[in-house]
Amino acid sequence: MSTAEAAATTEAREPGSRIKSSSPRQIPVVGVVTEDGEAQGAFKSMDLSRVIKLIEETGKDDLEEKQLKSVKKVVQCYQNGLPLRDLAQIFKILNLCAEKSKKQPHFIEPAYNILKLCGLPFLKKKVSDEITYAEDTANSIALLGDLMQIPSSELRIQICKCVIDFYHAEPPKKHITGYQQASSSYKIKMAEVGGLAKTMVQSLALLENQLVEKLWVLKVLQHLSTSEVNCMLMVKAQAASGLCAHLNDPDPSGQLLFRSSEILWNLLEKSSKEEIIQQLSNLECLLALKEAFKTLFTRSLGHYDRQLRNDILVITTIISQNPGAPLIECGFTRDLILFATFNEVKSQNPLVKDLKLSNSYEDFELKKLLFNIIVILCKDLSTIQLLIDGQVILALFTYVKKPEKHKIVEWSAAQYEELQLHAIATLSSVAPFLIDEYMLYQGNARVLAFLEWCDSEDSFFSHGNSFHGTGGRGNKFAQMRYSLRLLRAMVYLENETINKDLCEKTAVQQLIGIFKNTISKYNDKEESILLEIQSDILLILSGLCEHHIPRKEIFGTEGVDIILHAMKTDPKKLQSGLGYNVLLFSTLDSIWCCILGCYPSEDYFLEKEGIFLLLDLLALNQKKFCNLILGIMVEFCDNPKTAAHVNAWRGKKDQTAASLLIKLWRKEEKELGVKRDKHGKIVDTKKPLFTSFQEEQKITPLPANCPTIAVMDVAENIRAKIYAVLGKLDFENLPGLSAEDFVTLCIIHRYLDFKIQATHKQRELANKSWKNFLARTSNAKTLKKAKRLQEKAIESSRYSEHPPNAIFHRTDIKGLSTTVPSGGVVTVESTPARLVGGPLADTDIALKKLPIRGEALQRVKAVKVVDEPKKNVPT
Repeated sequence: MSTAEAAATTEAREPGSRIKSSSPRQIPVVGVVTEDGEAQGAFKSMDLSRVIKLIEETGKDDLEEKQLKSVKKVVQCYQNGLPLRDLAQIFKILNLCAEKSKKQPHFIEPAYNILKLCGLPFLKKKVSDEITYAEDTANSIALLGDLMQIPSSELRIQICKCVIDFYHAEPPKKHITGYQQASSSYKIKMAEVGGLAKTMVQSLALLENQLVEKLWVLKVLQHLSTSEVNCMLMVKAQAASGLCAHLNDPDPSGQLLFRSSEILWNLLEKSSKEEIIQQLSNLECLLALKEAFKTLFTRSLGHYDRQLRNDILVITTIISQNPGAPLIECGFTRDLILFATFNEVKSQNPLVKDLKLSNSYEDFELKKLLFNIIVILCKDLSTIQLLIDGQVILALFTYVKKPEKHKIVEWSAAQYEELQLHAIATLSSVAPFLIDEYMLYQGNARVLAFLEWCDSEDSFFSHGNSFHGTGGRGNKFAQMRYSLRLLRAMVYLENETINKDLCEKTAVQQLIGIFKNTISKYNDKEESILLEIQSDILLILSGLCEHHIPRKEIFGTEGVDIILHAMKTDPKKLQSGLGYNVLLFSTLDSIWCCILGCYPSEDYFLEKEGIFLLLDLLALNQKKFCNLILGIMVEFCDNPKTAAHVNAWRGKKDQTAASLLIKLWRKEEKELGVKRDKHGKIVDTKKPLFTSFQEEQKITPLPANCPTIAVMDVAENIRAKIYAVLGKLDFENLPGLSAEDFVTLCIIHRYLDFKIQATHKQRELANKSWKNFLARTSNAKTLKKAKRLQEKAIESSRYSEHPPNAIFHRTDIKGLSTTVPSGGVVTVESTPARLVGGPLADTDIALKKLPIRGEALQRVKAVKVVDEPKKNVPT
C-alpha cells in the first residue's frame, strides 16, 4: 500500500471527521495593483483560455513541460479560493489534465492540486454571482463524479475529500480584496442540481476490488444522503440494492457495513420508502442482510456491534412489510424466529446453543424488535408452520404469569415488565393464526389465571414504562388491559372450541367480577385505561353470549347490573375523548348479545328501568347511537311488558316516547331531503318516501353478494325501525302528540304501503311489457308498427352525414321480421348430408328407428318404418 493509501485508510476510519490536506497550502500573492490604480485582490490577471489552448495542443517535444508549468501557475494563482466566474474554465483545465493522466502520468499531480483547490471556498465578486454562474457551478461539480472513472487512486480519493469538504467548509485564511465567500450551503446546493450523488453511486461499480477508494466513496454518500434531493437521485441509481448486496464484502475495518447501513437509513427516511423496499426485496439483498445480522448477533462484541445489529434488524423489519419479499425462501424468517425465542425455548441449534443476551440497552431493544417483526411475519400465512416449529406461542406465554420473587433473571424488573407487556401484545396478533397451538398450551387457562392476579390485591409496583405501560405505574392496569385485548382477539374468532373452553372455566363470572372491581378502583389519572378495560370486558361477554341462551342465563342479573351502571354515564362525558362513547357502544352491543332473548334477564332489565335509560340515551339525539338503540327497542318490544314502560317514560319538558320517535322521524327525513310542506304533509304523492340522495344516485351495477341501495336505505336510516317500534305500540292511544305529530304519524303508519307502492309500479311495467310482446306476436299490424318505430329509432341515432371515405355497413338484415335489436349475424351450417341423406331424402327421419354407428346417425339402405302414423294426425 502506498503512503497516500495508508493515510487515506487512517482518515477513513474516523466517520464524520474533516479530511485535512497532507501538504501545506501556498501563500497567495496579494495586493496587485494595475496601472489605473484598481486593486485586483489576490488574483493575477491570467488568460485561462490560453492555458486551455496550450494543454489541448499536441505534437511538440517540449510541450508537456510548458503545459505542466502553466497549470502550476494556475494553481498558485487560485490557491486562496476559486472565483465563480472562472470556475468553468478551471474545471475545463482539470478535466484535460485528468484525461492526459491516462497516458502521461505527470499530469496526475497538477490534476490532484486543482482538486485540492476545489475544496476551498468559492468566491463571488457580486452578490448576484451565485445566480449568474449557477449553471456553470453545477456542471463543474457534476464533473467530479465523472472524473471517478479515471483509474487513479490518488485522484479518486482527492475527489472524495473535496466533496466531503463541501460539508465542512472553512473560511478563507486570508481576506481577498473585492471578493467574499459564497454561502456555506452553495456548493451543497449545486451538487444537488448537478446530480453528483447519482454519478458517485455509479462509480461504486468501478471500485469493487479497491477497498480504500470504496470506503471514501461511501463516506461521500453518507454526507450526500443527508439531502432529500440527493436521496432521490441515489434511488434512481439503484443505490439501495447496490449497497445492500455488498454488505458482507471483506473489510477488516468494519466501516463498509457501518457506512452502508447508515446510507440505507438515510434513504429510507428521506426518499420513497416503497421504492427502497422494492429494491431490497430480492434474494441477493436479503441473503446479505441475513448474513450480516447473523454475524453481528452471534458476535456482539461491543456497543458498536450491537447497535449496528439492531439497525440491520430494523431495516429488515421495514422490508418484511412487503409480502413479496422472499424472507422465507432465503431462510431469514426461520433464523429470526429462532433468535426471537431461544431465550425462552431451549434450542440445540449451534447458532444459539451457547448464546446469552445481557441486560444492556441494545440487547433489550433487540428483544423488543424481534417481538415486533414476529407480528409482521405472522401476516404471511406461509410463515405459520415456521411459527409452529419455533414454538412461538409457548415462548410468548412464558411472560404471561405473575413475576416470581427471588428468581435470578437476565432482565431488570422494569425491563421484564416491558417485555411482558410486549409479549402479550404480540400474542394478540399471533395467537389468532395459531388456534391449535393456543389451545395446546392451555392459552385460556393461562390468561384467566393471569387476569386473576391482575385483579387481586397482591402488592405489585409496576414501573409503567414505555408505550405499552402507559397508565400502569404503581398498578396492574397495563397487564390487565393487554390480557383482555388478547382474550377479545380470540373470542372475535367465533371459534366455538375456544369460547366453550372459556365458559367452562367460568370466564363470564370472572369478567363480571373484574368489571365490578374496576368501578370501585376508579381513578381519574387512569380514567381512559379503565374505560378501555370495561369496554373490552363487555365486548368479550357479548362474543361469548351471543346466540347462546344458557350463557345469557349465566350472565344473569349481575351482568345486567354492570350494563345498567355503564348506561348511567354522564352524557357530558361522551364528547370528552376519553373513551366513554366507546364504552356506550360496547354497552349497547352487550344488551343485544347478552340480554335480548333471555326472558329473565329482559324482565330484570325492565324492572331496573332499563328502557327508561335507553330512551334517555335516545333523547340525546346523537345519530351514531340512534340506529343501534332503536334496533334494541324493536327487539325489546316483542316482550309484552315493554309497551307499558315505553308509554310511561317522560323526557325533558314532559316529552313522551311517541313524540320523541316522531321527532326523530322528521329530523331523519329532513336530513335525507324528503319533500314535505311546512305542516309535514306529503308534497310528491308519487314518491312519498323518495330522498334527494336517491334522486342523485345513478344506476350502478353491483355484484350479487352486495346489498342493493334499497336494502342499504332500510338498514342505514332509522325510519324502518321507528315504524317497527310504533307498530308494536299499535299506533293508537299514543300520549303527548301535537297536531304536526299526528300528521307525521299518518305517514309513518303508511310507511310499508308507500314502500310496496314502488313494487306495484315495477309489476305494472313488467305486465305492460308482456302485453306489448304478446300483441306483436299475435297481431301483424302491431308488429309492423313496432318495426317502423324501431327503424325510425335506429335512423335517428345515426349520423346525418357520413365522413368522407367512410365505409357504411348495414346493421340490420333486410326482410327480417323481428322487433328486437339486431345483434351479430351467426351462420349455422346445415346438417351434414351423410346424416340425412341429402335434399331428396325422407325428411321424416325422427319417425324411423335408425341404427347408431360411431355415436352419430347414419343413413342406411334398409329402414323399417315402425307404426307409421296416419296423415294429419299429430304425434
